[in-house]
Amino acid sequence: MLAIKWSKTKDTAQIPKFAHEGDAGFDLAAAEDAVIYPFQKKLVGTGLKVELPQGCELQLRPRSGLSLKTSLFIANSPGTIDSNYRGEIGIIVYHGPTLNYSGFWSFLTAFVRSMRTPLVIKTGDRIAQGVISRVPELVFSDVAEDTLAATTRGAGGFGSTGVAG
Repeated sequence: MLAIKWSKTKDTAQIPKFAHEGDAGFDLAAAEDAVIYPFQKKLVGTGLKVELPQGCELQLRPRSGLSLKTSLFIANSPGTIDSNYRGEIGIIVYHGPTLNYSGFWSFLTAFVRSMRTPLVIKTGDRIAQGVISRVPELVFSDVAEDTLAATTRGAGGFGSTGVAG
């Protein structure tokens, strides 16, 4: 079991906890109110600092229910907090308005309405989830291209396998 140390930088900060036994992710809450307008990015503070064991990282990810029910996105998902970082953890959020429409005029009406509707985050709202992962120690070396092991895939990428199964 890994011991993770959390430090509050604000009284409104919430030490993370797992919602259910066996969960991989734990919720991270906003320690401040924020208003995010459509197509705007903003850094929302958690009021937390963390000490991770060397060889670990904290990944910041969206909460699935929040992504489904709102237009809040984590802009750099997943974000990485390295084990040697000791600053406050901030979540970069993005308000990408969701438009439900059928037809041009319906789209136009929905778009205009969405432009006037900010997303409000209140102190204590759970806005992201964290997952702690081990990171292997790596050694990089420069080798000739023809010494890389051959695979059946080769250089195929960017849709080389097609769309249909």
